[in-house]
Amino acid sequence: MHIFRTARQSDLPDIVRLLADDDLGSTREVVSDPIDARYLAAFAAIDADPNQLLAVASDETDRVTGCLQLSFLPGLSRTGMWRGQIESVRIASHRRGSGLGSQFIEWAMARCAERGCGLVQFTTDKARADSIRFYEKLGFVASHEGLKRNL
Repeated sequence: MHIFRTARQSDLPDIVRLLADDDLGSTREVVSDPIDARYLAAFAAIDADPNQLLAVASDETDRVTGCLQLSFLPGLSRTGMWRGQIESVRIASHRRGSGLGSQFIEWAMARCAERGCGLVQFTTDKARADSIRFYEKLGFVASHEGLKRNL
């Protein structure tokens, strides 16, 4: 049984380890003890913003087994429709394929619906072919092209 909840600052080391636990994340994240101050600053900004939700999945021992970030985005298009943006989804390697990811995404979409969002969107790196298949099985459609530029 898993619980989905708002992340606490004490969850940060586990979240960072999850973010670093794949080929792409291992080159972008800094796993350290003590935790890198940039993660603490980012957590404080997310936690203070009512349109952000950093969430974790935790098991019966309160061990973090998944994470994601939800952003609730207002917009003018589509008659002022709000959108839910899902980012940074990770499931612990020993829990992948167990259905936990699907449950977590369903939970996240329910939070978006509660906030009045008319759609849910996300981005994933094109190199994450397994993730793309996973989201397509959940009914997501690659209806738009996304572009990014590093600053």
